[in-house]
Amino acid sequence: MVSTRSTMTGVCRASVAAAALALCGVFLSTEAQTPDPAPSPCASRSNSSCADCLQNVTCLWCGPTQQCLDYPVRNILPPSSVCPLTDARWGVCWVNFQVLIITMSVLAGIIIIAVLVCCCCCCKCERVGSKREDAKVERQTRARNARQKARRTEMQLRHDEIRQKYGLAKDNPYCRMDDR
Repeated sequence: MVSTRSTMTGVCRASVAAAALALCGVFLSTEAQTPDPAPSPCASRSNSSCADCLQNVTCLWCGPTQQCLDYPVRNILPPSSVCPLTDARWGVCWVNFQVLIITMSVLAGIIIIAVLVCCCCCCKCERVGSKREDAKVERQTRARNARQKARRTEMQLRHDEIRQKYGLAKDNPYCRMDDR
């Protein structure tokens, strides 16, 4: 049984934790309300460096032209008229879009294959488990039938002994008792 003291300690700890979370929430909400300076447009960062351009997540760096462009959000991938995929950089300077696409598709394929393998293994284990259960049930049924047959035989022997004792034994088991 839990003592009252440990229950009160748990309540005090929960209250302190709730108060700390509330204070953190107030602090973060006041910090979030401070206005951030508007990010400079991407075009103003052209002819600088890739790192300067990619400080803003909405910018796309095109290597050969040294242009910092707004990412074309209407397209999933930047069209080659804006910048070829092998020269386009977004997020980090050391990965181009072509490598990013190949890497992401390989990772997605691996994840899909892993999920399918897990599903197949689970289904196989379930089928093996059900086969084991079916075999177990069948063994139990056979054992139950064998015990029932043994009891039936034993009962028949007792009945035959009683008939012998009282002279009611039949020579022909297929004749009626009234025919005697």
